[in-house]
Amino acid sequence: MNECVPSNIPLEDTGFGYTLSLINGKYKMIIMYWLYEHKSVMRFNELQRSIGSISFRTLSNTLKEMERDQLILRKEYPQIPPKVEYRLSERGLSLIPLLDMMCEWGERNRSISK
Repeated sequence: MNECVPSNIPLEDTGFGYTLSLINGKYKMIIMYWLYEHKSVMRFNELQRSIGSISFRTLSNTLKEMERDQLILRKEYPQIPPKVEYRLSERGLSLIPLLDMMCEWGERNRSISK
C-alpha cells in the first residue's frame, strides 16, 4: 500500500485517493452493483425502486456525477414520456473486481465484529 499512498503526498493526489473520489458517496457503489447485476441496462425508475431509500434528486445527481466520471453510460431516447437508460461503461466495469474483493472481505470479516 505504501507505493499507492506515499507519506509525502496528500491522499487526494494518489491513485488511492483518485479511486476513492470515484466511488465515494452513499449510493455510487450500490448503483454500480445494481447495474452490474442486471447485466444490461436499467431505467431511472428501476434503479430508484431497486435502491429503495434514495430520493429522485439524489439519484439524479449521483448518476450525473457517475456519467461525468465515465463510470456509466446514459442513453436518452427522443420520445414522450422521455426514456433514459443507464449501464456501466468499460471504465465502470473495470471497478467490479475491486467491489467483489470488498464483498469477499466483508463476508470473511463481518462475523468477527458480531
